[in-house]
This record gives sequence, C-alpha cells and structure tokens, in this order.
Amino acid sequence: MTCAAFRSSQWLSAVSALLLAAVLTACGTTVTRMESTEVKDLSGAWNDTDSRLVSEEMVQDALARPWIDTHNRAKNKPPVVIVGEVRNLSHEHINVNTFVADLERALINSGRVEFVASRGERGEVREERKDQDVHAREDTRKAMGQEIGADFMLKGTINTIIDVDGRDQVRYYQVDLNLISMADNRKVWQGQKKIKKFVERSKLRF
Repeated sequence: MTCAAFRSSQWLSAVSALLLAAVLTACGTTVTRMESTEVKDLSGAWNDTDSRLVSEEMVQDALARPWIDTHNRAKNKPPVVIVGEVRNLSHEHINVNTFVADLERALINSGRVEFVASRGERGEVREERKDQDVHAREDTRKAMGQEIGADFMLKGTINTIIDVDGRDQVRYYQVDLNLISMADNRKVWQGQKKIKKFVERSKLRF
C-alpha cells in the first residue's frame, strides 16, 4: 500500500468513526428534569400549562362575580359546589380529568367555596359507609343520610378550531364553563377563555 493510499484509508476510517459516534449519540435518550410550572410547548397541542392557566383565570373570574356574594348574604355560609361533566369537543385528546382537578384545586384553595365529591367519588364513599355499618365500631361508624347537598354545579366544554396551511397551523382553543344553581337551574355565571397558538414547522427535517 502506498503512503497516499494509507493516508486515504486512515481518513476514511476517521470519518466512519465520527459518523458512527454521531449515529450512536442520536440514538441515545436524554432526560432533563423541569420545574412543573415551566412552560414548554413542543407540538402546540393543549398541555399542562394551558390547563393550569385556564383554570386559574376562569376561577378568578368566577369568584369576582356577584353570584357568590348574593349566595353568602342569603345563606350566610360559603356555597357548596360540585363539578359535573366537562366535555372535550376538540380535535385532539385532552385529559379532561386533569383540567377538572385544576379547577377544583383553584376553587378550594380560594377559601370561598366548599366542594362535595363527584358522582364517581360518591359511589366509592357510600360503599365504604355500607362496609362500616357492618364491620366498624359503633362509636366510629359514619351514618348514611348525612351528606351535604351541592348548591351549584360547574359544567363546561372545550372546543378547538385548527387552521392549517402547509407546515404551519393556527390552533384555537375555547373553554366555556357554566355554574348552574341546583335549586332552580339558573345559570349564575358563565365563563369563557380563549387560547390561540401559531405553530410553525421547520422546513428542514432530519
């Protein structure tokens, strides 16, 4: 082998080694921990930040409206709220349970309303009371028929409009919530929150 051929062979080996290292690096998985409140939009879809911010803003709006003071003056106690169905009518999968939990937390932490268990949660609690009625000591047993009825039910919908042009798209989200009086079906509060995102896809793909 000539010197030139040897040097060429060494160069090709070096390039091959670099390419192999690059491929192996690309195939690896890197995990970076983040703060739970850090905003990181990857796809433009509904995410945890949207859920948290929408719930906090809508609860702030609800608590600033006249219905709560009207109730407090009439009943001399905080209103009791239950969350009904929040329907996902959007184009994408949205974890509605997470959004409902954000709503409940923001309302409870305000200290201005009380919450009762949802329909699904009540079933499990009632089964436990039945079990206590047979197996628990009398002085620790919880009697049936002592539940607190809700004054208001919170219901709502999540809708989307997706406008697409090539690789780019505008994602529009609209969340509508209603607070309904359990006594007479009056809607005492209506809230609406809109989010619009422009998602620009890179033309260079690897």
